[in-house]
Amino acid sequence: MGEEDLSIGVIGLGLRRNLAAAAHRPGRGSRVGAVADLDPGVRHREAERFGARLATGVYQELLDDHTVDAVIIATPDDTHERIACDALSAGKPVYLEKPLGITAESCDTILRTAHRTGTRLYVGHNMRHMGVVRLMHDIIVRGDIGEPKTVWTRHFVSYGGDYYFKDWHADRRRTTGLLLQKAAHDLDVIHLLAGGYARRVNAFGDLLVYGDLPRRGPGTPRPDGWLREFDWPPTARRDLHDVVDVEDVSVLNMQLDNGVIAAYQQCHFTPDYWRNYTVIGTEGRLENFGDGPGDTVRVWNTGPSGYRPDGDAHHQVPEADGSHGGADARIIEEFVRFVREGGATDTSPVSARMSVAAGEAATRSLRAGGRPYDVPPLDDELRAYFERGQRPGE
Repeated sequence: MGEEDLSIGVIGLGLRRNLAAAAHRPGRGSRVGAVADLDPGVRHREAERFGARLATGVYQELLDDHTVDAVIIATPDDTHERIACDALSAGKPVYLEKPLGITAESCDTILRTAHRTGTRLYVGHNMRHMGVVRLMHDIIVRGDIGEPKTVWTRHFVSYGGDYYFKDWHADRRRTTGLLLQKAAHDLDVIHLLAGGYARRVNAFGDLLVYGDLPRRGPGTPRPDGWLREFDWPPTARRDLHDVVDVEDVSVLNMQLDNGVIAAYQQCHFTPDYWRNYTVIGTEGRLENFGDGPGDTVRVWNTGPSGYRPDGDAHHQVPEADGSHGGADARIIEEFVRFVREGGATDTSPVSARMSVAAGEAATRSLRAGGRPYDVPPLDDELRAYFERGQRPGE
């Protein structure tokens, strides 16, 4: 393949079009050479913007193009299994946007296909490249709070009614639920910070605000400006998707396989939009205040004491440019390196699968009144294959 730019084919140019923009770096390692999207206006506009030689509404045509070195799949969640397996079977290294799938079974099918074909699979959990996550992980690895024992995560989603209830995300047939689709990021981060995977979960949740708001008729397009003009308060929102059957509030408890106890809460009608993590170890705790460049992670590791708002140490999240605090550019750089060289990556197909499996089990629990469910483990052979960087065993 040499050191010429990788020619990347992009399948799906909707809400995650910024991945294509991050991958188009002519002369710096990669460029967008082909695009596939069901919307003819979108695919032709983006092909012209990137100078792509192929624009098609049939993704298989992109996979058949011998000039395409690798693909980015950023289509709706319920299409991931089919498209990813087709791409892997065609020998195209795959960047698959999170979540890996909408069920543990669909994830395992993708992982088995990557194992069988030997084609490289990369899952787009870009939060592993966000400054706040890397900073918290570094603090934990350094031992500043001792051994992690519990993790609490709160996710405030101010734009939930716009981002998730005006399109296909609101339909559980296409996502399973937002405790999987939206929480997959945070479950992956919890696994990273805690050093283990969820093995048993229970959850509660409901559709408290968006269940009774006005919806569009079936087949009616989203209103112009739907991601540029936002209504407040949440009860003023209109033009929701014609199917709304996912929960807008959820709380989740987890037992991890290393004994860590974790909790996650998600709400889609808050006034502010950010994530708050608290990790408590045997010798202290950390908590982030804001989750973007320039925000802080505070550490408390002396005591005991009363309330101390400043803690014992402040760590600033590094400055960065670009979408998701620079994470999209960094994750594409890692993907390009992975396509060329293989080997270990900061992202983890195993954790990607386990976050979906935990989210699916939690959604089952939520809809069964909080009944606990075990998280199905990943096959040992598959786990070993991906943990050794997708290299065949000795």
